Amino acid sequence: MSLLDFAKIDVLFLHAPSVYDFRKGTVLFGPISDVVPSSSVFEMYPIGITSIADRLEHAGYHVQVINVAYRMLSDPNYDPEAVIRRQNPRLWAIDLHWLPHAQGALALADLIKKHHPESHVLLGGLSASYFHDELIRRHSVDFIVRGDSTEVPVLALVETLRQGGPLAGVPNLTWKDEQGHARENPLSYVPESIDDQDLPGYRYTMRSVFKYWNLNNIMPYVRWLEHPMSALLTARGCTQNCAICGGSRDAYARICGRSRPVFRSPERLARDVHFIRRFSRAPIFVIHDIRMGGMRYARRVLELFKAERIDNEMVFELFGPADQAFFESLHDAVPRYSLELTLESHDPELRMQNGKFAVSNERIEATIRAALDHGCQRLDVFFMVGLPFQTPESALGAVEYSRQLYSTFSGDPRIQVYIAPLAPFLDPGSRAFEDPEAFGYRLRAHTLEEHRQRLDSPLWSGIMNYESESMPPEVLADTTYEAVDRLSRLKTSLGLQPAEVSQRTSWLIGEARQLTQRIEAAQRLPEPERQQAMDHLRAEARRSNDYRLYDQESFVTWSHRRWLFRPLGLARLMVELFFEELSHAAIRLRRKTYDWGDRSDDSSSPKHLPVLTPEGPEAVSAD
Repeated sequence: MSLLDFAKIDVLFLHAPSVYDFRKGTVLFGPISDVVPSSSVFEMYPIGITSIADRLEHAGYHVQVINVAYRMLSDPNYDPEAVIRRQNPRLWAIDLHWLPHAQGALALADLIKKHHPESHVLLGGLSASYFHDELIRRHSVDFIVRGDSTEVPVLALVETLRQGGPLAGVPNLTWKDEQGHARENPLSYVPESIDDQDLPGYRYTMRSVFKYWNLNNIMPYVRWLEHPMSALLTARGCTQNCAICGGSRDAYARICGRSRPVFRSPERLARDVHFIRRFSRAPIFVIHDIRMGGMRYARRVLELFKAERIDNEMVFELFGPADQAFFESLHDAVPRYSLELTLESHDPELRMQNGKFAVSNERIEATIRAALDHGCQRLDVFFMVGLPFQTPESALGAVEYSRQLYSTFSGDPRIQVYIAPLAPFLDPGSRAFEDPEAFGYRLRAHTLEEHRQRLDSPLWSGIMNYESESMPPEVLADTTYEAVDRLSRLKTSLGLQPAEVSQRTSWLIGEARQLTQRIEAAQRLPEPERQQAMDHLRAEARRSNDYRLYDQESFVTWSHRRWLFRPLGLARLMVELFFEELSHAAIRLRRKTYDWGDRSDDSSSPKHLPVLTPEGPEAVSAD
């Protein structure tokens, strides 16, 4: 039973799996998520959800987040349709930030309308923003909030619905008028500061655990309790313009109306770190290269981090080469740090064509040397298969370059190399998506609906939304498997991992290749033999999806401390958050949050939307 089971939820956020019925279908997802913490159903929700939730709760609203993807993964008996059926929040909200959620997010929206046809459904995120004009034409979608900073627009929408005001005044909103026609409000809210946002919303996350007495609903990914990690968002937007990235400079300008990044101030970042350290010893991942805001900004960040005396491991991204002075400052400020370097290719020409830093490998290696000489505890180097104009030979060449790299650094075990495919999608809004031919691609999906349909493919090579002129999807898949297999055997030969690990990797790849052939053969059968054959392969596909080609005990698990939480600090914080929740309750009483009124009668107030009333089922209780 919830601690606030008497209260009706105002906004209920749902995070969908990539494919809603992944537990029933026969799908071989392949290694599309093997270098991120989440699984192949992408159960990690975007951090913006919790910052929006925090803003709403501070305004006096009851907000709950349910990670449907995590619940479905962790509990085979979890029934999301039953949860949706018994809930009746004033507003449903679904993130469609990453395009791989196109099928799952829309499936949840359809379920909501099936059981609550008069309800309001809101979508948001980068992908929802890009496809907003298509999304609003769907019966199951009432609102899309656009842009990269939607805390204020979502609050404005909720306030407008509560007070019965005109929707035309809500910034960044796409909606339907009384005739069901799409209306698009200006993208007018593009803030020049994000210091007033709780990013990520850890205060909300922890408060919601005892408020709704449910940890499972808010869990970020399957193995979080074993290997917890916190994130620190330094900016929205990016200075880099990588051709394949939906978070690039051009993509943010196109989708979010943001011409340049907006940075969290060094002082606010230090406050964020201080808050995390109160309850956690787990690693803290710093999103974006802190030098993106200039060296003066980076030096101030490190100065304040030093004052915090951080004993957590800090994980930093590098968007390009760095010199000795930077690493001296980094090590002085943060004694325990690791680095993430997405090199993409060993070929400088391919990196340049993708818009990556156009520097020689010698400068990259000098950066690695400087980092290792100044206390770096671990340095992850990522290569990619499927880059613009990349051939299979070039992709496999990254393995040979890895051999040279390990030789140059005498097999230093702190260097960890990974190879992953550019899958499943070219990001919408990226330069390559907008002008694929200029980068040697041909798109296989253009609309959101076409992407949703591709996610129903039983093979990850069939899910992909692009073909490379130099590497068709089936060749890309085979090249990825070959590169990962060679890299794993290389690590074993250099004594960087046990022989059992490379043997396991080779076995998994062999099984995946055989299963691919069997699925392809089943697909060629007529019905009903085709469906029977696919059903027979379902269990094998599910087992294959559960495995990772990289040893997860050494990947994305930077810290191996036994005690990753600070019990005393956690207890004090929970008491503080309890009283914070009491203050929110006072706001609700003072502002009469539950008096959601009738909509006004002007043309900006669509009459097909129902009046929001306080009646309805209770909040989701622990189950």
